[in-house]
Amino acid sequence: MDLSLPDAAPAAIRLLIVDDDAQIRTMLADYLSTFGIAADGVEGGAAMRAALAAHAYDLVILDLSLPGENGLALCRELREQGDLPVIMLTARAELADRVVGLEVGADDYVTKPFEMRELVARIHTVLRRSRGGERGMRAGPSAAARARVELRFGDWRLHTVLRQLVDRDDTVVPLSNAEFRLLLAFLDHPQQILDRERLIQLARGRELDLFDRSIDLLVSRLRQKLREDPREPGLIRTVRGEGYVFTASVQG
Repeated sequence: MDLSLPDAAPAAIRLLIVDDDAQIRTMLADYLSTFGIAADGVEGGAAMRAALAAHAYDLVILDLSLPGENGLALCRELREQGDLPVIMLTARAELADRVVGLEVGADDYVTKPFEMRELVARIHTVLRRSRGGERGMRAGPSAAARARVELRFGDWRLHTVLRQLVDRDDTVVPLSNAEFRLLLAFLDHPQQILDRERLIQLARGRELDLFDRSIDLLVSRLRQKLREDPREPGLIRTVRGEGYVFTASVQG
């Protein structure tokens, strides 16, 4: 990740901080203001929705452990509504929490306690990606893949509009957002070896090496949905030391 830190914000940036700790909200807003970043602070989901309805924001900093509606639920809600970038703050450092954050669509993940200057750098990194066109890649497939309404491979069909995986008996197999995007990335690049970094870029539009292992977990989950034999998977094969390759021909 490029964490180069500019001396000052090149343009006006407005953020929304969602954290139930008023002291953290105030501290963050005061510090960010020294870099030309305006920040409003709210304590929970209802206040977040009201602020988003009243103002335009460039990014949301969202605490994971909120009372009532937690940060994961709110992040999922934000992602369903659009592509507003989200950086999650949390006191948890476990991989499982990071994987869930990845699945629901967070753009970055900062563990408390954190260096304030690093947070500023991460804000600029996420905004550069979102404003520079990588937000479009974030959804996973190429424009050509998105234009194909139904993709067929083996005994399966993937409906790209309804986001449904359907087997030969017309049974719908539910996919999470992350599983859908990962599968679509594979379908858009059949018979190509894709390393973890490339899969992160294709499936999420992110460049976080923190999530290399989470891709392995997502591949494992996707194989289960595709009813693959974990000992000898046929559709998504592991290429030792290089990554993964989707072996089936894709029609659509």
